[in-house]
Formats: sequence, C-alpha cells, structure tokens
Amino acid sequence: MIGSLRGKLAWRGADGDLLVEVGGIGYRVSVPGRTAVALGAVGSDVFLHVHTHVREDAIVLYGFAHDEERRCFEALLGAHGVGPALALSVLSSLSPAALSAAVLEDDAETLCAVPGIGRKTAARLLIDLKSRLDVPERSAADAGAGSARAEARAALAELGYAPEEIRRALEGRREDVGVEELLKLALRDLAGR
Repeated sequence: MIGSLRGKLAWRGADGDLLVEVGGIGYRVSVPGRTAVALGAVGSDVFLHVHTHVREDAIVLYGFAHDEERRCFEALLGAHGVGPALALSVLSSLSPAALSAAVLEDDAETLCAVPGIGRKTAARLLIDLKSRLDVPERSAADAGAGSARAEARAALAELGYAPEEIRRALEGRREDVGVEELLKLALRDLAGR
C-alpha cells in the first residue's frame, strides 16, 4: 500500500487529478481542491500523504497536503453511503477543523453547503462522524452554547441567508454568548459584506 509520495509535480488536471513523478514513475493522484491550491506549480517538489483505495477494477490514489486531511478522508469513507468522490468534495469545501466543528455543533447546514450532501446525508454524517473523528463529548455548558448557535443559525436561515454565509458569520464567535448577541454580531457582519 502506498502511504506517501515525494516527487515532482509533472501534470495538473482540471478535475483535481495530479501526476506526481517519483523516480521516473508517474503516479496519478486525486486530491481535494484545497490541496491542489496548496501545491506549487508544475515542476515543483511535492509531498503528499496518500490513501490507497483498492476496488475490484482499479487502484486509486488520493493525496493530501496534511495527514489530518487524510485521516478525515478515511473517517468519511467509513461513514455509511460516502464514497471517495463525496469525501473529496467535503474536504474541498471544509478544512478538517471546520468539519470537526460542524460535527461537534451538530451543524447540518454547514454539511448541506457541500455539493452532493442533502439533509438526510448531513444528518447521517453527523451521527457517523462523531465517533470516527474523535470529537470530544460536550458538557452541558457547551451543549447550551451549541443550541444557542443552532437557534441563531436557524433564525438566519429564516431570514434568507445561505448556509455558507451563515457559517462565515458565526465562525469564530464566542461560545458563551446568547442567541440575541450571536444574531446581533452575525447580522452586523453580514451587513458589512
């Protein structure tokens, strides 16, 4: 099984595929958009953490700039109904930290913002990923903060804001504030954009 590749970036495809040349052999690797952007230009040295996916008809390599992304990819693959294409889509849209935060906060809206994920899949992912991503259990205070965040998220959705706008507006907000304060801060932020 291939665990990593270090070599020259020989080719970059439009669909997220790369060709990494290692010792005269070219390895075709599929990467999330976030990793594709982080890599240098064609001809530059690259290092990728690799997940080797073996199917009946093919062996496919998936590459990641950081090992944490590879671990998230493998956790996503272990979730019911998630294949490599959807797992790559999730990691193209969300960083491992953002994915963990969404799971911790039961934030289905953030997952629904990922192309290919609907409400049912998001709800199932939240359940499946809690144990797979080693998300810490929430205390009662954290659960209260999470419910305040969930209420603010629902209120902003009712006002017509898109899930991605809501996620950005609530990102980085203190956990110990109430719904009203979260809404006030988020609306101020959204009005400034």
